[in-house]
Amino acid sequence: MSKIKPLTPYRPAIGYEGEVTCLPFDVFYGEEVHEIIAGNPNTFLRVTRSENDFPLDADPAFSEVLGRAKQNMERLIADGILIREAEPSVYVYRLEGNGRCQTGVIAGCLLDEYEAGKIKRHEKTQPDKVADRTQHIVHLRAQTGLIFLAFRGTEKIHALLDKAVLAEPLYDLGCDTGVTHTIWKGTNTNEWIDAFEDVPAIYIADGHHRLESALKARDILRTQDPTDAAREFDHVLAGLFPAEDLTILAYNRAVEDLNGLSLSEFLDKLAEDFNVDGTVEKVPARHGEISMYASGKWYKLTQRGGAKEPSDPVDRLDVSILQDRVLAPILGIHDPRTDKRIAFVGGQRGVKELERLVDSGEAAVAFSLFATTMDDLLAVSDAGEIMPPKSTWFEPKLRDGFIVNPI
Repeated sequence: MSKIKPLTPYRPAIGYEGEVTCLPFDVFYGEEVHEIIAGNPNTFLRVTRSENDFPLDADPAFSEVLGRAKQNMERLIADGILIREAEPSVYVYRLEGNGRCQTGVIAGCLLDEYEAGKIKRHEKTQPDKVADRTQHIVHLRAQTGLIFLAFRGTEKIHALLDKAVLAEPLYDLGCDTGVTHTIWKGTNTNEWIDAFEDVPAIYIADGHHRLESALKARDILRTQDPTDAAREFDHVLAGLFPAEDLTILAYNRAVEDLNGLSLSEFLDKLAEDFNVDGTVEKVPARHGEISMYASGKWYKLTQRGGAKEPSDPVDRLDVSILQDRVLAPILGIHDPRTDKRIAFVGGQRGVKELERLVDSGEAAVAFSLFATTMDDLLAVSDAGEIMPPKSTWFEPKLRDGFIVNPI
């Protein structure tokens, strides 16, 4: 049984949704954020990436960054660009484009359920990132970005979604990524609450750091104000989507050097465990294949002798095969979370970015991987295990700024 909670959030005034909403803060490079902020005074990136609201040569203290984020959000509210919802509601959110469509629900999820393992994770978090986002939540007294959650869909929830999208939408926003974001407001909240009681478990698709930060912020705010009757901080802002509608794209890797090896020596090392063949296929066609780019040439790696499929749901992932058989033993990258020699390239940046990194000399070798599947993610989560970092890249991305949850 899963519990959701209707929200009374801030949201953009009609007509401002195109200016305010933006992709998640961790999708952009710093230079990109500076350009967006310079051209749009109302972008929500001024709240989520307020360090880029300072001049390029500035070095603001973290307290100044938090202060600027709060100031920018308060200005959006004072100017009527963000307005407060009058009644508790849930929201239906559809993302459609680039051959994909997914429709889910925006609501609050109980942090106690995450703490108890009913909202299941598949990644570890980095304490420094959690600490920064925790302070962001506490200082703003708001959750500013959606946690992206998945669940195994039920007939009851699919029926509610099908009914909701027949109404006039609250927002219908196309954007330059080729994705249309449509949101409907629902006040029939009891129906949604009842429907989610039939969902046995919820899974984190994307947003492990945001969710862990919300939990840490809850603990801080409980201490600061133990008499708070509303207890809004007990819930976290989330978008919940049927798992069967979601697509995971590959999260590829590039490594800046060959760990002291020449290319021929590196290829010889690979050949001890893999068949190494030249190829024109830049994206693997199936699980168990890895495409590799080095010195202007693509190679296909397949394990010698048709290696036995591991029974462990983590060990069978292509990201695990690459890590365990290439990155660690040959290239010396034992902790990809902290090693500065590895770069991660997700989603639509794709193989063109891998080629650019190698051709420019920023990387010596790059790996194009077969994407982790939703079945993989559910199996790992159900087993209580953890995937290697950067195993999943979800697109289309949920936009920040549509729904802002004050706590």
